[in-house]
Amino acid sequence: MRQHVNPLSEHYKKFEPIPPMELLFGMPNLPLHIDIGCASGDFLFELANQNTSWNYLGIEIREKLALNAQSKLKNSDLTNLFFLYGNVDNLISEYLNRFSRKPFADSISLNFPDPWFKKKHHKRRVLQPDFLIRISEIMKESAHLYIKSDVKDLFDYMNLVISESLIFEKLESENNYMFNPQNIKTEREIYVSSKKLPIYKQIYQRKF
Repeated sequence: MRQHVNPLSEHYKKFEPIPPMELLFGMPNLPLHIDIGCASGDFLFELANQNTSWNYLGIEIREKLALNAQSKLKNSDLTNLFFLYGNVDNLISEYLNRFSRKPFADSISLNFPDPWFKKKHHKRRVLQPDFLIRISEIMKESAHLYIKSDVKDLFDYMNLVISESLIFEKLESENNYMFNPQNIKTEREIYVSSKKLPIYKQIYQRKF
């Protein structure tokens, strides 16, 4: 069951800012993948354990899940993984205002975000045109953007927002999961696959 959290709530306008990237990881010069809406972080823990040549940053708006991930990380030896709590749009906007706008992300994923089915709630969907521009500003040239959903309407909406931006181009090959060469699946993907339901996915590349 999806846990709804209103990202537009005043509650999320107060947050702990993102530290400088060089302070987050043991080897900050490694390629960086950002997972937006990382839940309890199990997907990223597995990725970080198996791919020590990448850094992984998870961002989660649901406080309990984010705190659980942070607590689990403190009890591990991983130095290529970090978790942040808050509204990702607010976090990235503040970061861009505070630091130089040198792109630092090699790839970003949006895996099974909240669909917010009611039309009046579509403004709560994480991927909005303005937000897409902001995340493009932290992405390196040719960086990859990955989207996945089990909701066709949401997938079509995200695909339209990205396509109309003219910042990204579609990649037809599915062999471009460089941050995830083992094809590790999220909890939601495992669940949806077990029910034999369709999963819609697309990879995009930043053009400039």
